[in-house]
Amino acid sequence: MTPQRRFRPITHWKSSPPFHAALLIGVLLAGPAGAAPGDKFDVLRDLATRVGAVVGSALTCKDVARQRVQTVVDKFTSVIREASTSEAERTELTHALDRGVTEGRTAVAVGKTDCRTADRQLADLERSVAGPSLSAVIGPAPANAAPAHAAPAQAPAAAAPAAAPSTVVAAASPTQVVTPPGPVVRGITDKEIRFGMAAPFSGSARELGRQMKLGIETAFERVNEAGGIHGRMLKLYAADDGYEPSRTTVAMKQLYEKDQVFGIVGNVGTPTAVVAIPYSLERRMLFFGAFTGAGLLRNDPPDRYVFNYRASYAEETDAVVRYLVKIRKIPLRNIAVFAQQDSYGDAGFQGVAKAFRAMGGNDATILRLGYKRNTVDVDEAVNQLKAQKTPIKAVVMVGAYRACAKFIEKTKDLVPGLVYTNVSFVGSTALADELMLLGPKYAAGVIVTQVVPAVSGYSSVVLEYKNALAKYFPGEAPDYVSLEGYVAASVLIQALNKVGRQFDTEKLVDTLEAMRELDLGLGTKLGFGRAEHQASHKIWGTAIDEQGKYQAIELE
Repeated sequence: MTPQRRFRPITHWKSSPPFHAALLIGVLLAGPAGAAPGDKFDVLRDLATRVGAVVGSALTCKDVARQRVQTVVDKFTSVIREASTSEAERTELTHALDRGVTEGRTAVAVGKTDCRTADRQLADLERSVAGPSLSAVIGPAPANAAPAHAAPAQAPAAAAPAAAPSTVVAAASPTQVVTPPGPVVRGITDKEIRFGMAAPFSGSARELGRQMKLGIETAFERVNEAGGIHGRMLKLYAADDGYEPSRTTVAMKQLYEKDQVFGIVGNVGTPTAVVAIPYSLERRMLFFGAFTGAGLLRNDPPDRYVFNYRASYAEETDAVVRYLVKIRKIPLRNIAVFAQQDSYGDAGFQGVAKAFRAMGGNDATILRLGYKRNTVDVDEAVNQLKAQKTPIKAVVMVGAYRACAKFIEKTKDLVPGLVYTNVSFVGSTALADELMLLGPKYAAGVIVTQVVPAVSGYSSVVLEYKNALAKYFPGEAPDYVSLEGYVAASVLIQALNKVGRQFDTEKLVDTLEAMRELDLGLGTKLGFGRAEHQASHKIWGTAIDEQGKYQAIELE
């Protein structure tokens, strides 16, 4: 008995321009009987791409039954197998099908087509493949023609799980199953997966970039020592943008064109994200775990390729304003904002304003003090504070560590008892170090909201992080920024392990969107969804003590 030929179903793909399947297949079927094999192959390759596009768009739509798509896939992969004259042709046609699926998914994701159109195109395609055998009309090459007694290929009884690789498994002989190599994907080789990050490694915010990179590399080293991701090592390429948007395009271009990275992880900053995100979206490249809580990374609905680990600035500032009012009993009118004069500062200020409105306050009365990015020139902000007639008792700070430390230095004695709070982006360790150089009185009591647990704690993930940091980067002290990098990279690693060995950006995005109830030991569960690209909404409160160490505080 001839063994049944088996196929691994194609379970992931995306959509391209509308196409009339019946018309294209009709043209192919009506082609001259004596057409050259090369001509038929070119037509079939074009057909594979177009069929893939319909399949991809249909797979993106929840209301389209997967079994309908699977039936089309099974029939067309049978065509690919029987119409190919060599393993190389079979592989090329499979790659064309995969490319089409990727285009089809993207077309739905970016709104170039809709699910009603996708359903109609799939129905058109179903009618086309329900007719005479396409492979019989094309005709297998004599060398590959199946023996007269061979059993016809059959579709599997049930679709494989969604995590199955997209590549077709084609039978090279009645007794051998061969898996052609998957399609070539930028940044992925048999030995490694390349990720890139654009961050400040020079200038006044350089410690933020260094620490974020350190955390990501610690997580990468840990998984690499254990064998990597399905045998592939994770590698991080870094490009310095100096925390200046004018340099970010060059940095992103270096990562994409020169370093050929698969995706972006751990970029630092909001003003630089304004440039980096469109660059990634235009290339349909993953943009994961950036060190910023700005709203531009949290669109509703979310951008398909942008995923965040951390809570937003709006959530951080809402938590701290409520803390100041309810726990510290400071009226809204006595709270000011010290913010960087750019999109980062704007994002933080908008969060404070939203919190004011939610608590019945007038956000138009908020005193905003500012400074220019990449400077420590806070004199104008200090002068504004001096001139303010309504007494200010607390300042919500949305800046980088050096500028915030300078502001505290210049106002500590000017306004005795002033409460200082900072959002997590400030760089907690760097801020504490700067303030302790000035003296314990400048550091004691300064509050920083965090998006990760206390590095001094003993939660599972913190212990894991500190052990790995000591092992791979001895001499480096635990830090809130590097812990965030470690956690964000750990979430990404979980998804990479789930997606399987053969994958591309679309499969990884689908896997991320299906992740639920992920427990890394943070004390809060993490997860994503099609309408939720932020894994955590948890805020932790900390305050610096007189020894320059952070102690946990309750925010509510």
